[in-house]
Amino acid sequence: MLFHMGTSERTRAGFVLAGGRSSRMGSDKAFLEFDGQTLLERALAVTAAACGRVTIVGDPAKFSKYGPVIADVFPGCGPLGGIHAALANSTAESNLMVAVDMPFVTAELLTFLFAAAEKNDAIVTVARAGKGLQPLCAVYRRDFAAVAEQALRAGEYKVDAVFASVPTSVIEESELAAAGFFEQSFFNVNRPQDWMAAEGGARPDCQ
Repeated sequence: MLFHMGTSERTRAGFVLAGGRSSRMGSDKAFLEFDGQTLLERALAVTAAACGRVTIVGDPAKFSKYGPVIADVFPGCGPLGGIHAALANSTAESNLMVAVDMPFVTAELLTFLFAAAEKNDAIVTVARAGKGLQPLCAVYRRDFAAVAEQALRAGEYKVDAVFASVPTSVIEESELAAAGFFEQSFFNVNRPQDWMAAEGGARPDCQ
């Protein structure tokens, strides 16, 4: 394990966002098997290795046997609703959000994100990879809950759009590459063809 007991135990928390409807996949992505584990089991393991404490954000009836679960305060509002629910229930200062459908995320990458976040005073620390920012594998301070709630109440559900109203630290691709991390680390599976590509160990050419 990469996580060590100490100050970080009190200031770090991890959340696996598992509340999506998986409509494009046709089955619940959390229970797809990858390399001998379900995506949920894998996400929980790598997140726990980075921060020790992990909570699932999703349907308690579906996920309670896998660990602590919290439900969205604003259901049906996408990932922003999940991030808000996580932060509204967190006592930690640095909160890692990891989407359940990212099979190539590693504990080393998550530890790197935490370390980057703890070097700045930004509300959000997020990587830029591929076509843009990666808000579903990023670190949020609890203060983000208030702006997320404001956006949700206004019917604005895009996570990236909220970043414009808070101090945000962006980790550029060059910095990621220098640390040994690349775009594939953030690849997520939305559709059957994405899943086939993931099982083959490669990102599909088309999105």
